[in-house]
Amino acid sequence: MTSGRELPHPEAAQIRLAEVLHALADPMRMRAVRRLAAAGGAELACSDIELPVTKSTSTHHFRVLRESGVIRQTYRGTAKLNALRGDDLEALFPGLLAAVLAAADAQSARLGAAED
Repeated sequence: MTSGRELPHPEAAQIRLAEVLHALADPMRMRAVRRLAAAGGAELACSDIELPVTKSTSTHHFRVLRESGVIRQTYRGTAKLNALRGDDLEALFPGLLAAVLAAADAQSARLGAAED
């Protein structure tokens, strides 16, 4: 049963590398992706992913991630839950997400938490 509030997501075959890379290039979106990756596949509400931006800007960042195919968003009651589309991304671009996350971790260690 759907809530009537379905969000559009690209089918796996529609996901394009340029759009994924664009989505991952933004520091706030990368922060959200790192938090989702750390959750180990669990769905997290937007409020569980703290971004130091306004709510409208946060909404924009999550929309870019969803429309590029990086995350899947679903409504559960009034909460919008987010999960990485890791399997889809791995099938389309083997090793990309793992490499980007490892590079982000290395950068964070090199520059300190202020760059997170």
